[in-house]
Amino acid sequence: MKIVENAHLTGERAMFASRDVEIRSCLFDDGESPLKESSSLRILDCEFGWKYPLWYCRGVECERTYFSVYARSGIWYTHGISLTDCTVDAPKTFRRCSGITLNRVDMMRAEEAMWACSDITLSDVSVRGDYFCMNSEKITAERLRFSGNYAFDGCRDVVIRDSVIISKDAFWNCDGVTVYDSVIVGEYLGWNSKNVRLVNCKLESNQGMCYMDGLILEGCVTEKTDLAFEYSSVDADIRSGVVSVKNPVSGRIVADSIGEIIHEPERVDVTKTEISVRGKNV
Repeated sequence: MKIVENAHLTGERAMFASRDVEIRSCLFDDGESPLKESSSLRILDCEFGWKYPLWYCRGVECERTYFSVYARSGIWYTHGISLTDCTVDAPKTFRRCSGITLNRVDMMRAEEAMWACSDITLSDVSVRGDYFCMNSEKITAERLRFSGNYAFDGCRDVVIRDSVIISKDAFWNCDGVTVYDSVIVGEYLGWNSKNVRLVNCKLESNQGMCYMDGLILEGCVTEKTDLAFEYSSVDADIRSGVVSVKNPVSGRIVADSIGEIIHEPERVDVTKTEISVRGKNV
């Protein structure tokens, strides 16, 4: 494997179509698409300071590498890439990629990041930005820390564990989402999604979990959650109180307490949903 070390690489396509290269302690600067169409790369202790560094690549390992704010739209159409102990300050990173593994990565300007991607594994990843993971699929995450808005819109086949997600409109238009042992905070959680299962989670949402089909809550705690489950089919075992429930269309809801139940018989068939407070019909 060829080694490139301690170089300051500038100009467009500085290392275009490289193969079987280990790149150490290099700065890519002042030139677009430095590694476009490359494969079998190992990138260590480097910095990307300009746009489109890793497009149309295959088989890339990055460790202790920094993607500056100017390295925007940095990784598109790339398949088989891992980032470990990296910092990504650039927006729009990852678009139409597959086989992505992030381990101990910080993405602090992750606007419009990870769109239309598949086979994604996230471990100890921190993300700040809007529209993260839009229209992506086959996602597993553990110890994800997310802050922003509109996360995981239009996603398929998602499993998340031990994470904190603070996001308005998270998990909209999804199919097949399971979240374990996590905290989810944000308005309008989960609208228009189906086959969503939340297990031992702490939830806080204004008008959350509405227009959903096949929603399951197992042992969850809901705080400051009101007008929940409107037009949803739901099976919910809630280990706390709920501020209010509005017009679920079918299923079962059990909670420690329910502040208000809003039933509008002209809008839903109220006989199709069983609602109780720890065994007492209400």
